[in-house]
Amino acid sequence: MEITLDQDWIEAFLLASVRMVAFLIIAPPFSYNAFPARIKAMLGLGLGLAIAPQVSEGYNALGTGAFFMAVVMELLVGAALGFLVMVVFSAVQSAGNLIDTFGGFQLAQAFDPQSMVNGAQFTRIFQVTALALLFASDGYQLIIGGLMRSFTALPLTGGLDLAEPVSALTGAVSQMFLASVQIAGPLLVVLFLADAGLGLLTRVAPALNAFALGFPLKILLTLSLASMVFLALPRIVSALVSAIEGALAGVG
Repeated sequence: MEITLDQDWIEAFLLASVRMVAFLIIAPPFSYNAFPARIKAMLGLGLGLAIAPQVSEGYNALGTGAFFMAVVMELLVGAALGFLVMVVFSAVQSAGNLIDTFGGFQLAQAFDPQSMVNGAQFTRIFQVTALALLFASDGYQLIIGGLMRSFTALPLTGGLDLAEPVSALTGAVSQMFLASVQIAGPLLVVLFLADAGLGLLTRVAPALNAFALGFPLKILLTLSLASMVFLALPRIVSALVSAIEGALAGVG
């Protein structure tokens, strides 16, 4: 019995799987350390198997040296795309960090080894909530769909023009800062007005020592008004997923 192996298909499958695995290791929500590395590798192989019929069309087998160079290139492409998703998704974490800073929670920082996030309460709460919303709303499927479409913009062995990823990354960083300010903006305005009011009260009645009440008052305002930000998180995560999907398809 003879078994015929299609070398072109096998190489295309392996290269696609390398890009998938590199992406899943870096990009949220798949980068969460609670997911075992074996699961990420198996998921990457499964996605590579799904996209193999598309990427193997017109693919020609490479020599040994050229194939290993292509593997390194696909690692770089997958890592770059995953880092792009991570930057866009960091807007939620940055918004929580701003609330912690202005609300007086920054002194209670802790490192979360699962999400690799170093921050206070709202930083970690926003991060976990956004991850839960990604799975509850099937947003992760849109991210995977955007990754699948990246093979059209960046085909296998097609090389990588650094100008396009750098431009996309610059836009993603700008969007991340803008989105984080927009998410935490209403609460930050309230906390700023509270500081301004305490400053005026100190000038009018210095004996009251109003700034001694500043920390508990700001913490009370933050806890009372944080629900407003949580109510907007589903729409925020949906907008970020749409931006991630467009960024993945547009890099090329």
